[in-house]
Order: sequence, then C-alpha cells, then structure tokens
Amino acid sequence: MAKVQGVQLYTHHSKAINFPGQYSFIAPSITNFTAIMSKPDNNRRGFLAKFSLGLLTTWLGFPSTSRSKSNIENNENMHADPIKAVKAMGFAWETLDPFLFCVHHEDKFPIGNDEMGPAASLKGRSLGDDFIIKDGWRMYHGKKVPGFPGHPHRGFETITIVRDGIVDHADSLGASGRYGEGDVQWMTAGKGVQHSEMFPLLKKDEENPMELFQIWLNLPKKNKMVEPHFKMLWGSKIPKYTHTDSKGQPTEVEVIAGKLGGHTAPAPPPDSWAADAANEVAIFNMKLAPNASFMLPRAGKEINRSLYFYTGSQITLAGKKIDAYHSVVVQSDIDLVIENGDAEARILVLQGKPIQEPVIQYGPFVMNTKEEIQQAFNDYHATQFGGWPWKKYDQVHDRAEGRFARHADGTFEQGA
Repeated sequence: MAKVQGVQLYTHHSKAINFPGQYSFIAPSITNFTAIMSKPDNNRRGFLAKFSLGLLTTWLGFPSTSRSKSNIENNENMHADPIKAVKAMGFAWETLDPFLFCVHHEDKFPIGNDEMGPAASLKGRSLGDDFIIKDGWRMYHGKKVPGFPGHPHRGFETITIVRDGIVDHADSLGASGRYGEGDVQWMTAGKGVQHSEMFPLLKKDEENPMELFQIWLNLPKKNKMVEPHFKMLWGSKIPKYTHTDSKGQPTEVEVIAGKLGGHTAPAPPPDSWAADAANEVAIFNMKLAPNASFMLPRAGKEINRSLYFYTGSQITLAGKKIDAYHSVVVQSDIDLVIENGDAEARILVLQGKPIQEPVIQYGPFVMNTKEEIQQAFNDYHATQFGGWPWKKYDQVHDRAEGRFARHADGTFEQGA
C-alpha cells in the first residue's frame, strides 16, 4: 500500500509499465539510475515516491537520514542518555533497518453508499490520486471506494495493523480477505504479487472512521525471491501484556511481533526476517493511561529501536519531554522508562537487528542491486505476477461478509 508513482524519465532507455489497476511507472534502465537520482519529478506528492529517493540515495553514495550511521551512533555517552534522535512525524515515518518505512493512515470517512464508497460529494478531489485531506478523509487511489486498487510488490513484507475500520484484500494468487478492528495482515511479497487494499465503508447509518499503520519490513537477499504468502493475526489472538505501575496506572501492550513480559506474539510468515528469534524483531503497540509509567526492557546491543508517539500530549524519556507525533530513536540495550503526561498515550515500537545489505527501492520493488530492480520490472511486464483473477482492480467483498481470509491454497479462516 502506498502512493506509487515512479520518477518520470523520458529517454529511449525507459519502458513504460502500466499497472492495470491505477498506476504507471517508467521502468529504469541500468544506465539511467544516476540521472533518475539527479532529476526527481517535482510533481510527486506521494510519500512512496519521496521515500524511494531516500532509499536509493542511501546506497548510491548520497546522504541519507534514515540510514546514516551518525543517526544510529551519534551519542558517545550512550548510557548517560539513551535518546539518540528525536524527529517530528508526518504521513510516512522514517524507520531504521530492517524496516523500510511506516505510514499512518487516519481518515474520518463518512457514511457509506450502496457501492461501499462515501455517501458524499467527490467534487474537487483528484480521483485516482487523492492524498490531500478534505473533509477529514482521502480517497487515495480509489475512485469509488477509498483505498489502493491492484498493484505489485517484490522483495519485502507489508505488515498492516488496523486499529479502526475495515480493509478488503484481493491478490493475483486468487487469495482474498477482510480484516480490521484490531487485526493484522502480514504479507510476504517475495518474488512478486499483485494485491489490492480497499477500505469499504460498510456502515450506511453512521460514519466509518479508519486508522491503520502499514509497515514495510525488508527481506534479506536470500529470501527476496521466495513464494508470496500472507498470514492473518486476528486481533483477539494477539497477546496483550498489561502492567500496573506503583500509582495504580495501567499500560497495555499489544505484542504483534517478538516477546514482552512473558507474552510471545504469533509466529510471523516463515521467510520473514522476524522468523528468526535471533533478529529480535519486535512490534509493540502501547497504550499508557494518563500519568502511567512503564519500563520497556532492554534488547540486544546491536538492535535498532524506535518509538513513534502518535497519540497523547507529552511523554518523558530519560528526563527529556517528547511532544506528541514525534519519533524517538533510543539505545536498545538500556531499560527505558516511559513516563506519560496527563492524557492517554499511544506509542508504536519498532525494533530489530539490521539486515545490513544494500537497499535499492524503486516504486513497489525493493531489491539489493540496480540489475535486480530492472529484472523486477521486466518480470512484471512479462508475467503480471500471475495476472489479476478478479472482476475489478478495486475489488471489494459483499457488504454482509464478515472478517475472513481465503488463502491461495484454498484454506479458509473466519475472523476470530
């Protein structure tokens, strides 16, 4: 999921690749990557296009904020101050290796119409490319139903955490699903898959608020071409660790990946970087009561750990006050005490051992070399990653359908 718009480079070396759902890329030749980097499209408003520039520059000799060594080791007296960096957050959040980025969707969608789109005027919106909040919501790449019609991925994983609202999934393998209200979908794109992520507005008599995170987790080189796979972590099955501090104030932590307080998250897909416990990948979604205090236990020394303070007023870390909607990179091998202010706080924690391999990202493909990116475009052009077996690229399921997952092998799960 993302606003996928490639850098437009009009040379005879480029080949237009049209994604039938909504999107169009100019497939780069090996010889024009430097030109691509030196001449970005100034009309790009999507976070993915900007993010792709950042990742590409990381490994082509340009400066990079998200992968800069100084951003990881910029505090010599690390045990005196566990805070390494603080930064205001936007729509897309910068992350550290092994993560690629995280995006926070929050839309106050209106009541739904008969087609499960908004029962409201779409006048004044750039349909098919609507990323500007108007009346509290966006259509993204959807034209009738908000969301992201069919688009391809290769070489990484998407982890979609839905706090509020519903997502309808369909893909080129024939798999489908509907999930939300606390569910998590963990998808390994591997060697290539097309999928759609639409946000059906099921309620016709009340508003349909949506809030979700989508995290991109890189795959190591040895697993970039594995078979695509997705796994559902149903909300009721995700462990929740509850701690009460000395003042009687509670903190609740959803353990989506990793371990915390004797709670172990459901197993990730088998080819994930997170599948090896030695990589210490953790995803925690924390809720702190007003004035609560919570200690986040230390991890290994070489682990990258970031906190994303997305709801609340103010928290204090190691004596430093952090305002809401800021991210904090912290030293991983120190017990970190989080002291909340006078409003309920919510914090997403991402941590993991860095993969430490070259990252080349262009549009929806994340590989290790420029040649592999070129091959990804060639493969998609030739195979469409299996094609699209659905009637529409903005596929939505029946309004009366509950939460479910139907996998490519025919296995069916009912939302728990």
